[in-house]
Amino acid sequence: MFAGVAFSGKLLDWRADARALVAFVVFCALSGVIYLVNDVRDREADRLHPVKSRRPIAAGAVSPALALETAAVLSVAALLVAFLWVSVPFGLVALTYLVLLVLYSVSLKHFVILDVLTLAMGFVLRAWAGAVAVDVVFSHWLLLLTLLLALFLGLSKRRAELVALADNAKGHRRALAEYSETLLDQMISVVTASTLLAYAFYTIDPDTERRFGTDHLLWTVPFPLYGIFRYLYLVHQREGGGNPSETLVTDGPLLICVALWAVSVILIVYGPGLLSGPGR
Repeated sequence: MFAGVAFSGKLLDWRADARALVAFVVFCALSGVIYLVNDVRDREADRLHPVKSRRPIAAGAVSPALALETAAVLSVAALLVAFLWVSVPFGLVALTYLVLLVLYSVSLKHFVILDVLTLAMGFVLRAWAGAVAVDVVFSHWLLLLTLLLALFLGLSKRRAELVALADNAKGHRRALAEYSETLLDQMISVVTASTLLAYAFYTIDPDTERRFGTDHLLWTVPFPLYGIFRYLYLVHQREGGGNPSETLVTDGPLLICVALWAVSVILIVYGPGLLSGPGR
């Protein structure tokens, strides 16, 4: 959500930051709606999962009716904020995201390959919405990179689910029965290479160099290289990846890598302007 403001050169503009923050809150609410709808529909299957069975709806701590009522209130409130407080274009992207992900929860997640593509498109819509919220043009390279990185995480998640559930995979989700570890490993390999190449090409793209006035972004390539390899290590050697967000915030080396990447990007993009001062 913050990629638009960060990679547009507006990170030091407090008005743009405020709009990006509101956009972030809107999409947090919409993501909550999707999780609630998905958990209601999947509550029976989730009870067969070693981890998801502890979710409030699957465990019986929250009733499906209450969850759906909460989802309805959240969706209306989030869309009102999106259309009225941010902008109509942002609201349209937010609405598209909500419709697409509800369709995923209801139907699309049962179709092999289409399930992970839909999830990945959800991340693309988030990145696009972040750019629309601050009224900037988002690089096509960054949209492609968002799609590929989301596919990488989604396919890794499917692999982790397949390994964890073993013979119960089909009972948990029909699409899982159509995957195999070999097929997912091949897909992950393709997406891994494509993600790294897309990021490298973005850093050396002439438009990127003109926008930021530097070609030094290429120096940040080792960070995504290490980050993706570390994630693959966790998936294959530590049987991780079942919950990408949890993996990203609990693995120390991965956290350090992301932090160093973020700091290096900020210094390269905004450092010269900060050093030159406002009057120069």
